[in-house]
Amino acid sequence: MEMRDKTVLITGSTDGVGRYVATRLAIGGANVLVHGRDKARATSLIEEIRRAGGREPIFYQADLSSLAETRKLGEAVLGSHTRLDVFVSNAGIGSQSEGPARQTSKDGHELRFAVNYLAGFLLARLLLPLLKASAPSRIVNVASLGQHPIDFDDVMITKNYSGSRAYAQSKLAQIMFTVDLAEELKGSGVTANSLHPATYMNTTMVRAGGITPISTVEQGGEAILHLVSGDDVADESGLFFNGMTEARANPQAYDASARRRLRALSLELTGLGAGR
Repeated sequence: MEMRDKTVLITGSTDGVGRYVATRLAIGGANVLVHGRDKARATSLIEEIRRAGGREPIFYQADLSSLAETRKLGEAVLGSHTRLDVFVSNAGIGSQSEGPARQTSKDGHELRFAVNYLAGFLLARLLLPLLKASAPSRIVNVASLGQHPIDFDDVMITKNYSGSRAYAQSKLAQIMFTVDLAEELKGSGVTANSLHPATYMNTTMVRAGGITPISTVEQGGEAILHLVSGDDVADESGLFFNGMTEARANPQAYDASARRRLRALSLELTGLGAGR
């Protein structure tokens, strides 16, 4: 896909791998919609892109731990743009972000499930009409090789909590949603794929977990850009990639009944109801 003049929304794009992807796309002439919580980081990114001769991005500020703020973000994008060619759901918090203890979102949901999965689910559902109207278009969910099956009797992990399990469950939920979306969107011209960009990139999230990085942001960024614009994946949907290579996710991702349960729960928690 030629990205010049294409409109791309990237959540979590004022830092880390999202920032790299936003910069690359803006320098290539794309109309990049940058999202983050921190206005100062966004200002520095915009200045960096301007200095590099790229198209100046538009910044949207929102805290994705709040479904109300997430909804406002989606509505702001819908109200300001007549097309959306790519949605990259990249925002996330790691297993140790904000500390190792169990935390809840502003809506009372387990924090990693809320930020890493539910926010992206809600945004994708809200933005689908615009993505369909802009077809061919793409949804890219930035997930992880770290995946833990969802226990539907305790989705919010009130028992035996660990940050790593919560993170891994939220990432598998993203992948399950991707497979589900791909089936729903057959014939629409909208594709949905997910990926593990790279292992332990040199990002704030990884450093916050006390982990020594082993991959670069550039490696992860190139893997995301591959799904954003690669010609070889133009007609591919419902796939999971490890970097540049197609891979298999946890078996629960391919369990249709588990995906139906997750969809019903997600529609309920986001207030979308069965009709969306």
